[in-house]
Amino acid sequence: MARLPATALQNGNYMPHAVKKASRADKIVQAAARLFAYQGYHGTSTRQIAHLANVSENTLFRHFDHKEELFWSALGSHAAALELEKGLVEKITKYEPPEVVLPKLLELLTDTVFYRPELLRLIAVAFLEMQPKAEAFIQDHFSPILSAISHYFELSIRNGKVRQMDSTTLTAALMMTSLTHAGVSKLINRRGPLLSPHEVNRIHT
Repeated sequence: MARLPATALQNGNYMPHAVKKASRADKIVQAAARLFAYQGYHGTSTRQIAHLANVSENTLFRHFDHKEELFWSALGSHAAALELEKGLVEKITKYEPPEVVLPKLLELLTDTVFYRPELLRLIAVAFLEMQPKAEAFIQDHFSPILSAISHYFELSIRNGKVRQMDSTTLTAALMMTSLTHAGVSKLINRRGPLLSPHEVNRIHT
């Protein structure tokens, strides 16, 4: 994987010690996420992470016991981006019609692709380099989301709002179509401009 330039992530403003300590841990996690995403787990050293976060390795290990703990912290921090927002959860639990729920769901997924690409890279790194713990992590963090969506589709199919099909397959297709849209579009039309997230949501809906 390509090396990521080590640009500093620092803020020179004075902060109280407790706030500064928390901010330092956040900077370490952010730096680790960037490096792990673009260089992989084994291709990234704690020295590189410390340098990018503008801290010493000793400081890094005061916050995290080892490199693997830092990796899962970085992935967990980014995984929070895919948590269903409160408004969308309410729409799903109230079983509002697909024409209301689908645009919001697609917006969440396409925003992740366009604005949080490091999350997808970190998930790929986890599956490629961190088995079998990767499966347990994905099960804990993403299975509840996917199960909620699949259950919503199942009820929508029963009520005749969605045509007869397997709800699990439908959920998987929706996720993969949204998350891989940008990459597949480049393969199909290399010269054409990418659609905006709003246009992508409208077409998929």
